[in-house]
This record gives sequence, C-alpha cells and structure tokens, in this order.
Amino acid sequence: MWNGKRKAITFSYDDGVLQDRRLIKLLDKYGLRATFNINSDLLSKAGVLVRGGISVSHCKWRHEEVARIYLPHEVAGHTLTHPLLPSIEDDSEVIRQVEEDRKNLEQLTGQSVVGMAYPGGGVNHNLRVANLIRENTGVQYARTTVCTGTFALPEDMFLLNPTAFHLDFDNLYALADAFFADTGDEPLLFYIWGHSYEFDIEDTWDKFEAFCAYIANHEDVFYGTNREVLIDNI
Repeated sequence: MWNGKRKAITFSYDDGVLQDRRLIKLLDKYGLRATFNINSDLLSKAGVLVRGGISVSHCKWRHEEVARIYLPHEVAGHTLTHPLLPSIEDDSEVIRQVEEDRKNLEQLTGQSVVGMAYPGGGVNHNLRVANLIRENTGVQYARTTVCTGTFALPEDMFLLNPTAFHLDFDNLYALADAFFADTGDEPLLFYIWGHSYEFDIEDTWDKFEAFCAYIANHEDVFYGTNREVLIDNI
C-alpha cells in the first residue's frame, strides 16, 4: 500500500516552536518523518508556557527560517492565531483562519500545503468546523487530538484521529509491539502526535530517542509525513 508496504508510521507536531529543531535532528537520525503544524501569524513570537508548575519556552521560528528548518519534512496549517475554532460563530472567520494560514505557509515554503491540525485542547473541532474546512479551503486532511489506540485508516480525513500521544511511553511501546506483530492483511497506520516543547517539561528527550530507535528500521514499515501516508501514497 505504501510503496508496497502494509504498515506506516507518521508523527505530527504542533505550534512551530524552537524545540522542533532538536526533534527534527532525532527524527532524521532514525529515518523517521513528521508533519509540523504552524500558526503563520504567530511566527517570530516569543513566549513561555507553564505546565505542571514548570515553565518552558514557547518561542516561534522567524518567517524566513521556516523553509530551512522544516523541509524536507512536511509543513501544514494550524490556523493563523490558534483560536478554538468551534467557539467562532462566524463561518467566514473559521475559513479565513484556516485558508489564509495555509496560503501563508505555501508562500513561506514554496511548497503546496494540504493538511492541518485543529488548534487548542479539549473539544477543538466539530462537524460544522470540519465541513467548513472541507468545502471552503485547500486543506485535504485535518487532525484532531482524540487518540484512538488503534491503527485503522481514517474514515473521515477531516476528523483524523491519531493513534497515541507522544509522551505516553508505556502505551507507545505496547502499541508498537502490537503494530509490528500484526500479520493480517489490513493496512495499519501508527500515528503519533504532540508538541516538541513538552519534552522540556520533565526532560524526556532521551526517553523519546529510545522510542525512536525502537520503531526505526523495520523493512516492512513505510516511514512518512502525514501527507505521504494519507494523500500521496494511499
């Protein structure tokens, strides 16, 4: 299915923060591929987030750095300013947040942008928002934050649920073992998402690298960006 392979692994990371550079070096080291979802109107912004009482940097790349930092991984949208889309009553503003972000990222990268991740925690999407994006933008897939714990291909590309969260290490290893052990006929997609700044909270970079090493270099697995596994090779 994916270059003749039945299984695929992909990663998706949000916000376009400086920690992405360290993450990309790890992914490249192990031959893994990811999609990075960026808020184009928040580029060049400096910030700090507090998670579990710990302050972590949440600074964004400058506009002119985006193409150099992220390619050849995939750049995708995350809306202009990271609003909770279901809370926006004006349909045209939902469309503007998504489509103008997508167009901005195309200009910055010189590449077509066809995907996005819904911004915000909790209930960050609904069918109304999904249909607005489906019918009025150039987006072809949109990722939620609702983890399924399964490897099934998405039934609706605009309600794309990932398999697992990247810091849930015990679950990740259990899922990986099940993924590699499967000998059935159905295509399997192992889809992992997160934010790279979260590795700074409890310094879990080494734990993540160990997981990358664990899942890398399986000859029967296709390692691709979201676009490569969802659009280009399906």
